[in-house]
Amino acid sequence: MGRCVYGGVYDPDHPSADADGLRSDVLDLVRELGVSVVRYPGGNFVSGYRWEDGVGPREGRPVTLDTAWSSIERNTFGLNEFMTWAKRARVEPMMAVNLGTRGVEDACNLLEYANFGKGTRYSDLRISHGVREPHGIRLWCLGNEMDGPWQIGQKTATQYGQLAAETAKAMRRIDPELELVACGSSNERMPTFGSWEAEVLDHAYEYVDYISLHAYFEQTPTNRAQFLASAHTMDTFIEGVVATCDHIGAKKRSRRKLKLSFDEWNLWYESRFAGQDNLDWAEAPRLIEDEYTTEDAVVVGSLLMSLLRHADRIGVACLAQLVNVIAPIRTEPDADAWRQTIFHPFALTARHARGEVLRVEPAGPAAEGAEDLGAPAVDVTATRDPETGEIAVFAVNRDEARSGKLELKVRSTAPLRVVEHVLMGGADLLETNSRQKPDRVTPRPSTRHELVGERLTAELPPVSWSMIRLAPAEGA
Repeated sequence: MGRCVYGGVYDPDHPSADADGLRSDVLDLVRELGVSVVRYPGGNFVSGYRWEDGVGPREGRPVTLDTAWSSIERNTFGLNEFMTWAKRARVEPMMAVNLGTRGVEDACNLLEYANFGKGTRYSDLRISHGVREPHGIRLWCLGNEMDGPWQIGQKTATQYGQLAAETAKAMRRIDPELELVACGSSNERMPTFGSWEAEVLDHAYEYVDYISLHAYFEQTPTNRAQFLASAHTMDTFIEGVVATCDHIGAKKRSRRKLKLSFDEWNLWYESRFAGQDNLDWAEAPRLIEDEYTTEDAVVVGSLLMSLLRHADRIGVACLAQLVNVIAPIRTEPDADAWRQTIFHPFALTARHARGEVLRVEPAGPAAEGAEDLGAPAVDVTATRDPETGEIAVFAVNRDEARSGKLELKVRSTAPLRVVEHVLMGGADLLETNSRQKPDRVTPRPSTRHELVGERLTAELPPVSWSMIRLAPAEGA
């Protein structure tokens, strides 16, 4: 979509581009961000995509129409280029198949091309394209947002559930070790939400490993308190899908517990978007390149906390998207890539939320203006790395006027010390990063904490996200 690939990860004319046209400055930031899995070719785009158009000699690839986003697609970047990029970015690929305009046969052909060794039509085609070893892609999405009226090839729940089940069965005949993701409802505001998941899983429960969730959040002039409580909305959304999955599992007397794939989530100022029906045909157009504020970074940090809190059931989560399009990384053709504000809470969480997620039950008043949601003013979660003994505490203060006081009892087999306390927010909430000032907004250190024995206290400024790292004391 837009400039995520062309002009984003792939730009042969940029000074940082390597021999394959991949921007090394973007690769460096992707690795710094801590991304571990990338979904490709994504979203609405996949429902009209012919994967064959993006493989083989570039000079022989057709120029096609991307009807999802009214874009001209030159197909100079396809499956094999993506896999080259994924290896250099050190990420696991999550491949999506087209179940909008295509179906079982084409999904199996793509799988054969990508994963089968040699000696068959599509595996030998891959080899003829210069890729001798199979890609070995394990994680696959069975379509995208198939209940959406905007989706090319929209399906009813029954149609899609049957198609997903048959596609999954056929793909597992080729490679039984796959992990497969069925489409959940496009978002929780859809009239099909809940009933869609139940009907789809009634057909596909035993054949898939995950069901997907998508959610985007936006601040409007009248919903600031609700916006700051977005993570609480995400909690409720996740728990509703879990309940539906477990209902169908119980109904089928299945011993399996489905995982969730939250494979699209982010902040998106959709009210600023002209809409798909108002786009002019263009090549790699500038689409929804939202510029994120400090306040947005606070909310993204809290959304990451929600995902951590549900790590027992969420097996995959993908911030949508990676570069330029509602993204943590921005580029221009004549500048170095830079970090948006939301880059920082993601990178810190990816780096330090390791090991086990601890059960934390915060108690305190609800956030003012979000009482109807029951969202606490101060929210917190924590992780513990069993290898190092390090504990990472993540906290958000949603209150718009008052500082919050965090009090935790931290039990450990060895004495602990605070090794780092950083925060975002608390001031300058509308500041952004730009090509001219790429580091205007970064995490800043805080000393407003105290650890006495097992009791940790910290002051959290209004509208702020914090990370406090604890490690075994020296000599402990």
